[in-house]
Amino acid sequence: MNKPVVAIIGRPNVGKSTLFNRITGNRKAIVEKEPNITRDRIYAEVEWLNKKFFIIDTGGIITGEKDLIKSKIKEQAEIAINEADVLLFVVDGRTGLTTLDEEIAEILRKSKKDIIIAVNKIEDFSKSEELKWDFYPLGFEEIIPISAEHGKNTGNLLDQIISKIPEINEIKDDDVIDVAIVGKPNVGKSSLVNYIVGHERVIVSDIPGTTRDAIDTTVIFNEQKYNLIDTAGLRRKSKVKGNVEYYSNLRSLNAIERADAVLMLLDANEGVSEQDKKILGHAHNNGKAIVLAVNKWDIIEKNNKTMESYRENIYYNIKFLTYAPITFISALKGSGINEALKLIEYSVEQNTTRIKTGLLNEVLQEAVTLREPPSKKGKRLKLYFAQQVGVKPPFFIFYVNNPELMHFSYERYLENTLRDTFGFIGTPIKIKLKKRK
Repeated sequence: MNKPVVAIIGRPNVGKSTLFNRITGNRKAIVEKEPNITRDRIYAEVEWLNKKFFIIDTGGIITGEKDLIKSKIKEQAEIAINEADVLLFVVDGRTGLTTLDEEIAEILRKSKKDIIIAVNKIEDFSKSEELKWDFYPLGFEEIIPISAEHGKNTGNLLDQIISKIPEINEIKDDDVIDVAIVGKPNVGKSSLVNYIVGHERVIVSDIPGTTRDAIDTTVIFNEQKYNLIDTAGLRRKSKVKGNVEYYSNLRSLNAIERADAVLMLLDANEGVSEQDKKILGHAHNNGKAIVLAVNKWDIIEKNNKTMESYRENIYYNIKFLTYAPITFISALKGSGINEALKLIEYSVEQNTTRIKTGLLNEVLQEAVTLREPPSKKGKRLKLYFAQQVGVKPPFFIFYVNNPELMHFSYERYLENTLRDTFGFIGTPIKIKLKKRK
């Protein structure tokens, strides 16, 4: 990260995610009254008074906790503290100073970072100066009363933040590939990200649904820069309980929409599920480059026909996606990951391929000569001309005498001709029929 980093730290349920959402201007962090909703570190880019910085929302810190998830949350918060240039310590103005606040303050003090205390949940700002005194025993000079829920005094807080962040020159990089890593809960998405990054950037556990938020991680792997979007495990609607998982599912679908490519992880032990098909259908309909990675391949008993058998079964179950390459990986051991990322890079190139109009029409006219177009009630389809009008995905307009004469099988034949000639590996193709005037 070449921008300054501000981490929001504090105990559970003091309003960290509410403040994060207020500052970022969207609902990227899940906000509920239930504590410990935010588990991983969630990043967002912020600009205030022409200064840009990253802000991190973290889970509530509970010291001395032996519970797996809660101890992992503490670890993630500590990583955020190390990454940050400025620490925004959020406390609860209604509850007042607690022993846990004092313990967290001691952790922050050891970081030697600039620290600002945000006293949240202030309702009567006429008494805000008196409430600030409750938190002076923590030993920090900068104490600012706010109401994150209503946005009161958050402007002054941002003024204070940018006065402390270092000046860093931002270098624009257009070569990054945004990759949404999707799949069912517990298929190995977080393990894959952790292997690529080389350290525990997101929580890994055997508990399905641990990653509730879409988390961006920018890495350079084999000289290519990737922004890995680790999404929550998508669940069937019947299993979505309450607002928390609703927003997680919605965020996963949004992650697909903002990605250049989708890396779909399939469990080698389970094959393709109906939910996998829906996820892939969403990626296909949004014109994304797609690569399928069969994970946990290291624990499958196999012979020289196993891999091909898996491929055939996957394509049989998702017939609309036979253009997507399939690779076999072990996220834990790292095998096959290099090939998966190369396929992502290649599929993104294919997703942005442009074909010269002359060559396009030459290929299509030859296809029409080899296989006569369909007819209906004595009228035959005529293909006059074609042109490519867009990319992401490659988008073609076919000018015909009557679009209603086109049969789906013949349109598929023309699409297959384009793929056989020009490749388009890993990308959907969009075709629109237009009547020539």
